[in-house]
Amino acid sequence: MSGFAIEVVGLKKKFGKQVVLDGVDLKVPTGYVYALLGPNGAGKTTLINILSTLVTADEGNVRVAGYDVRSEANEVKRSISLTGQFAAVDEILTAEENLNMIGRLCGLTSEQSAMRTADLLEHFNLVDAAKKQVKTYSGGMRRRLDLAISLVVNRPVLFLDEPTTGLDTTSRRALWEVILELKKQGITIFLTTQYLEEADQLADRIAVITGGRIVATGTAEELKSQVGGEVIELRNAKDDVIRTIPTTGSIQDIRFTLNELASKVPQDTKISLRKPSMDDVFLALTTNKTNNLEESIS
Repeated sequence: MSGFAIEVVGLKKKFGKQVVLDGVDLKVPTGYVYALLGPNGAGKTTLINILSTLVTADEGNVRVAGYDVRSEANEVKRSISLTGQFAAVDEILTAEENLNMIGRLCGLTSEQSAMRTADLLEHFNLVDAAKKQVKTYSGGMRRRLDLAISLVVNRPVLFLDEPTTGLDTTSRRALWEVILELKKQGITIFLTTQYLEEADQLADRIAVITGGRIVATGTAEELKSQVGGEVIELRNAKDDVIRTIPTTGSIQDIRFTLNELASKVPQDTKISLRKPSMDDVFLALTTNKTNNLEESIS
């Protein structure tokens, strides 16, 4: 394998007349956590499905773990693991039975499967619930089991399609720790997410996709720097954020913006300066509002 676990050039995909991916280019270095960030309908899941050989592209070249996804699909399948948006576990079986079943289906002997199952149950903090039916599990437990199943056989590339969707904050952060631990083992992790903090906390590199196109790539800090040097944040009398406005960070730009705002906002509006966040990046790159960005905070 080259220095890149995933290489995509000129990728296009349509479903009927709908263009879902429109010339996607990206490279994922080996051993990275790489986040694909975008709104619903941006093409994230379709890209994951093409990378994992589940869907065929219309145009473009795609290589995963050094193999062409079209002509070397079997080699790609033997090099990847995939966890989809919804937990693919058998609810009637226990966690132990689910893992053992996958182990045997992947060609492990009974002894090998039992040893691997025990390791994964401990690693994913499922030992106490190992012999309980999965239908009794919480959402976070099911998600951890689903990820454990995808790791029964070691693969160099792991795809996670919105892995923490629907989880509470505690479960989400627990799964983040598992993902970072997998990275330490040298596994390349490609994940899609709508959670801005998730991309910020986990990813070595982030690609932002909207309308089937990659509109920006870089580290979290590099993407934040594209928004501007400082963000002016306006809050109303209830201390709710009513508007955020990116600036270059220069005195001249900030003074100009404040002068413009003086006659347009209520007298009791509070103004502060802060560094750009991934929320600012997301809004700036996935909407047409590069100025006077409005955001609601619930």
